[in-house]
Amino acid sequence: MLRLPAFRFLQPTTIDEAVAFLAEDPGNTRLVAGGTDLWPNMKRRHQGAGTVVSLRGIEELCGIEEADDGGLVIGATTTLDTITDDERVQQRYPALVTAVASISSPLLRNAGTIGGNLCLDTRCTYYNQNEEWRRSIDYCMKEEGEICWVAPSSPRCWAVSSGDSVPMLCALGAEISLTSKEGERSLPLADLFLDDGIEYLSKRPDEIVTRIQIPAPSGERAAFWKLRRRGSIDFGVLSVAVAGWCNGDTTDRIEIWLGSVGSTPVRCAESIAALTGKPLDADTIASAAALARKSAGANPLGNTDFVPQWRGKMIEKYVEAVLREIAGLPRQRMAPNHG
Repeated sequence: MLRLPAFRFLQPTTIDEAVAFLAEDPGNTRLVAGGTDLWPNMKRRHQGAGTVVSLRGIEELCGIEEADDGGLVIGATTTLDTITDDERVQQRYPALVTAVASISSPLLRNAGTIGGNLCLDTRCTYYNQNEEWRRSIDYCMKEEGEICWVAPSSPRCWAVSSGDSVPMLCALGAEISLTSKEGERSLPLADLFLDDGIEYLSKRPDEIVTRIQIPAPSGERAAFWKLRRRGSIDFGVLSVAVAGWCNGDTTDRIEIWLGSVGSTPVRCAESIAALTGKPLDADTIASAAALARKSAGANPLGNTDFVPQWRGKMIEKYVEAVLREIAGLPRQRMAPNHG
């Protein structure tokens, strides 16, 4: 049985208390809410901490509220199933419900939080093994080693960002708030992520993600598809989130984001440019989908499930399928089971 290492466990009841605890030794302190990612990582010795600060007792971090613009503000410790069960989220952001419902299993969605999913540790076939296995082949650079076993000649880590709520929230233009002893700052959710498997968040060690704000719906059509080996529990090897704003047959604006293909969520800029100002029909969709595979960072490596070449082809197929869904065109392939 894998056991947790010894650490000091603190349970603040306010954000001020939490950031004060965190400021004492941010480099050796971890935050926990649901614990569905941190506890297994600490048991496998992927992550360590002298102090763990629990956020579950802070009421102001939990819940869903109306925003002034008609959108919604979601507290960072709001559980995933609370989000999928909320009628306002279901009515305004059904594609987000699909994305959140695809995360892991019902049991873990009952404990896991939206803030935890945003800050999910990057994953890799070589990194996400037990400590004895990793030690036997020599640690990778994300752990204590000096080499990336996925790309041995690479100077960087290629571990994958797999937070399934992230691509959809980025497509919808969500913003987050971060709080430290210095105060609060807000930034687009997309700016939270860095393209590095080790340093994958721009959040400082002394900051806490406190809330996520989603803009009010403005007529967008949105959809989310996820590829994984099983219909539940498994981490994805690809997710595609699209939100499009159309005026008649013309695409005024569209956002296409990929997850689980790189160390950061990938915005398909070339595909977006190919669709903007044009009709969303079978021909433009097929062209845009082909461009999606060429997006920066959207060339899968052998660091997760399935053969990389096949996963790369699935980028094109899944982007096409999701675009066809928001365009109202006939479905040409079986949709994934997100339940």
